[in-house]
Formats: sequence, C-alpha cells, structure tokens
Amino acid sequence: MVAKFKNIIKILIIPILLILSFINYGCSPASVLATGGGSAMVVAEGERSLGTVIDDATIKVNIAAKFLNAENNLFVNINTSVLEGRILLTGLVDNQEIRIDAVRLVWEVEGVREVINEIEIGNRATLKDYASDLWINTQARAIAAKTVGIKSITFNFETIQGKIYIAGISTRPDLLDSMMSALKNIKGVNEIVNYVIIKEE
Repeated sequence: MVAKFKNIIKILIIPILLILSFINYGCSPASVLATGGGSAMVVAEGERSLGTVIDDATIKVNIAAKFLNAENNLFVNINTSVLEGRILLTGLVDNQEIRIDAVRLVWEVEGVREVINEIEIGNRATLKDYASDLWINTQARAIAAKTVGIKSITFNFETIQGKIYIAGISTRPDLLDSMMSALKNIKGVNEIVNYVIIKEE
C-alpha cells in the first residue's frame, strides 16, 4: 500500500513541478519560480537569460525525480538550490552514507556543473529547534527585502540548526555586505554561509 501511494505521488508531482517551473516565467514579469526537491528558489528575471532559467528549472525537476525514487526520504529531507548549473544541497540526514548518496544522484543529472554539499548529519531534536530555524529564515527574508529591495528575490535562504545558507546572484556587492551584516544580528544565528555569485551589471 505504501509503495503504491509513493508511485502515485511520483506520477503526480513531477509533471506539476515541471509545469510550474515553466508557466511561472510567463505569468510573472519580475521573476521565475524553479520548484522541486523540497524547496523553491526565486530568481530575478533581469539577472539571467530565459534559457539559463529554463535549464536550471529542468535540472531541479530532474533532481526532484531522483530524490523521489530514492530511499531515505531524500525528497523531504534535502533542499536544492540551482543556479547556472551549480547545485547547493542543504538539509539534515541520518548518516554519511545518505549524504554521499544524495550527491551521487545529483551528479547523475544532465547539466549539473558543480555540487556544493552542505547536507548535515543529525536531526532536529525538538519542535522548538525546527520552529527556530523557520523563524530565522523568515527574518532573513525580511532583512533581504529591507536591505536589497526588489532584488531580494534573487536570494534563496535555508536555515539548518541556526546556520543560514545563502545562494543567489548579486550585481551590488555593497548591498550584499549590508545584508550580511544585518543577518548576523538575527537572534539564534550562529553562522552564515555565503554562496552568492557576484556579477557585473
């Protein structure tokens, strides 16, 4: 019964993810949403070409498919951010073997140029810990919106046990520095890991 339910989920979710990835570009003048793999990454239209965005959306959907077919709840436990073929993996898994397996699966996807493995081993021991990470993530997004303005949508934030991972593209290093300084003041943050790509305007 469980296997049958899992197969139904696989059949339904992959087409939905693919449709959302491409339709959203046409629906929104400001951004495109690349969904799948347990999280979403919003990328400003002005920072990347349509071809790059579509390539990344396809990669993200293919990674989601790999994770859905795998054991150990990879689809649920691991978040993926895709940026010009660079994959940032975050999340919590039970052991090193699962961590390695996730990276192996991502490298099997066509178009992947780099894998940044920030998956941690452990678990969120209490609901309080999980709620704290969600609160930090919400605060991080609010700070980004205040500091960077509309271009805050080019950043993806993931918080794992008080550690904030940031991925995205920026053409304003000064605003990025201001945002990073503000993020350090969020209660509960113990580390910030920056994977933002700086590009010239």
